[in-house]
Order: sequence, then C-alpha cells, then structure tokens
Amino acid sequence: VAVHKHYSVPEWRAFATEHPECLPYVAVSAGTSQADLSKLDEIIASCPGVGAICLDVANGYSEAFVATVKAVRGRHPTHTIIAGNVVTNEMTEDLIINGADIVKVGIGPGSVCTTRRQTGVGYPQLSAIIECADAAHGMGGHIVADGGITCPGDAAKAFGGGTDFVMAGGMFAGTDEAAGKVVERDGHKFKQFYGMSSSAR
Repeated sequence: VAVHKHYSVPEWRAFATEHPECLPYVAVSAGTSQADLSKLDEIIASCPGVGAICLDVANGYSEAFVATVKAVRGRHPTHTIIAGNVVTNEMTEDLIINGADIVKVGIGPGSVCTTRRQTGVGYPQLSAIIECADAAHGMGGHIVADGGITCPGDAAKAFGGGTDFVMAGGMFAGTDEAAGKVVERDGHKFKQFYGMSSSAR
C-alpha cells in the first residue's frame, strides 16, 4: 500500500507504533523536491520496518526524476523502489536501470487526474501497460498500472495486459474506511480526495 506523501513524520511514527505488523507492506511516498527527499529519509529512519518507497510524479519524463531514482536507490539499497509515472518501454527500462524495482504506468487515466488536460500529454492505459510490462519483465522488473480502474473489469484487463499490480484510488475513495472530508451538496454526501501527485487544496 502506497501511503500518500502528505502525511507528516509524527503521523508516520504514530502509525508505526500502532501497526508495526503493516510496515513491511507499506510504501512511503515522496516527490522529487529536496524537502520531500529529506522527509522520506526521516520517515525511513523513524520507521525502519517500512518495506518500500514510492517516488511519485505525474510525469516521469525528466532527467531530474531519473537522477532522483538513482540517488534514492543509493541511499536505500534494500528497499523496494516504486517509481513513475511513465507510459513507454524506453522510460520503463531507464527507471529500472537506475534503481526502480517497480515502474508506475499511467499518465492521465486517473479519475481525478488533470495531467492530460493540462499538458496535452497522455497515452491509452491498456496500450501503456502492454508496452511497459514487456520492457520491465524483460529486465527482471515489474510494473503497477496506476489509474483508470473504474470497475473490476478494468483491473482484469490490466492484469491481462501484463501488469503485476494495480493502483486504484477513486474506486475506494468514497468508502467509509477511506480518509477524506465529507461534504454535502444538494442533499447528497460526497468525499473529497486527491490523486497521489495532487497538491491538497
């Protein structure tokens, strides 16, 4: 489970104290800013049982992102590193070469994602999964399909296309168990939520 990057270090410490059995199955999420990476290092030091790191950006097509993956691998050689998001075989291979174990695939398919609209860049999700899975598996890596899951059939198609894991946010965001502020409009209740790379506003 990739935990949203907006949780503070004290919140992580409290979680680690209350649920130590969960830590091997949890990923600390971070962006690429120096503040994000410093916070990541502090969380890993405070919660040594955490098993994975999720380096999360809306669009992973930059030299700076690849350099971040390489630097984090150097600082945390035993953690599983999840990195993305990308949609092509070349970038999948580049991230694995530079230290990612699992590449996040998807630019713009998420239910609240505005990347395609804001940047004019995107790629059909199933096509991206097929292309990136082939590249990752050829190098001994894995992929996670991130976004576009609106029903169980979408997850089945993602697995059929070759993904190893599926990330789904919007499908679960309205459940009682999910965090988020409940707002009421015209007599109907809704829950506010943000994508992994969103700025909470």
